[in-house]
Amino acid sequence: MSSIYIGLMSGTSMDGIDAALVDFTDPSLPKLLDFTTLQYDDELLAELHKLNHPEQDEVHRVGTANRKVGKAFAAAAVDLLTRNNLDAQQVIAIGSHGQTIRHLPDGELGFSVQIGDAHTIAVQTGVDVIADFRNKDIALGGQGAPLVPAFHRAIFSHAEINRAVVNIGGIANISYLPANNQSAVVGFDTGPGNTLMDSWCRKHLNMTYDKDGEWAAGGQCDPQLLRSLQSHPYFKEAAPKSTGRDAFHLDWLEQQLAVQPQKISPQDVQATLLQLTAQSIADGLSAFALSEVYICGGGARNIALMKALQASMPDCKTHTTDELGVDADAVEGMAFAWLAYAHKNNICGNIPHATGASREAILGACYPAG
Repeated sequence: MSSIYIGLMSGTSMDGIDAALVDFTDPSLPKLLDFTTLQYDDELLAELHKLNHPEQDEVHRVGTANRKVGKAFAAAAVDLLTRNNLDAQQVIAIGSHGQTIRHLPDGELGFSVQIGDAHTIAVQTGVDVIADFRNKDIALGGQGAPLVPAFHRAIFSHAEINRAVVNIGGIANISYLPANNQSAVVGFDTGPGNTLMDSWCRKHLNMTYDKDGEWAAGGQCDPQLLRSLQSHPYFKEAAPKSTGRDAFHLDWLEQQLAVQPQKISPQDVQATLLQLTAQSIADGLSAFALSEVYICGGGARNIALMKALQASMPDCKTHTTDELGVDADAVEGMAFAWLAYAHKNNICGNIPHATGASREAILGACYPAG
């Protein structure tokens, strides 16, 4: 019997659709069979960026973008099937995160919106789709994020070593994994990961990201700007907590720059944004007694950021998850394949200490292909 699942994920950085093909024959040691990233076309990417901010005719625009993202996600899944000579019948389910366009989970009527029509993905791939993972957790009083700690616990925990796994996508989040489950797994978003750096890069270099952090590495962190950025209320909030582009975006950065006493060069701003990411992650991890920290997500490939993280945590060894045998680029895609596996096998997918939900729950809804 097949144990193959596909995970589809596009994060707040919107740098592409991660698609992971995963074999769960041994659920404690899932095997990554293949991984790919499919870029959004320029027109759809521009529309997704616009949808992060209120504008006119949003219902129509969200409706059409929902279908377009669904088609793009389906294309990523079909690409995996084709590359691996697999029929749809050989895949049990697709776990699709979708594309977040709003994340406002606080309060009695908190919500989180991910687009990427699951019916479209199911019809175009011929595979059942598990989607809408966040809103059950929100209905239970949680943040609906981060959802990856349960997966991190399943595959990265160590019997004798306190570890943390840090995912640096558009937003950075951490999972504290205590040795031998001696205490609860804890997770939360620390703040911006790549999102501000990427936005600043697009504005000043017309590039989607700062490769290896080279531009930032050539600049100087501005201490006064850094303090101004660190004054954002989110950093003082207690966990469980989560955030997104709704809080950390280019307009907010421009507002902070406008009140600085002197002009700061774009390259020095980039260096300061990199330090903001590194320091907020280190601050988030400072409450835990750690021996090892493993980094995944796009930020794991930013050489300058990895150096800044190690400098911010001198007493803790910092690695990428590659050293645990799991491709750092593929971890989030694998996580949503695991959430589909969890749904199909009646396994709870959230951790209340990470999201703030009142209880554990089986997450997601099934959209059948048939």
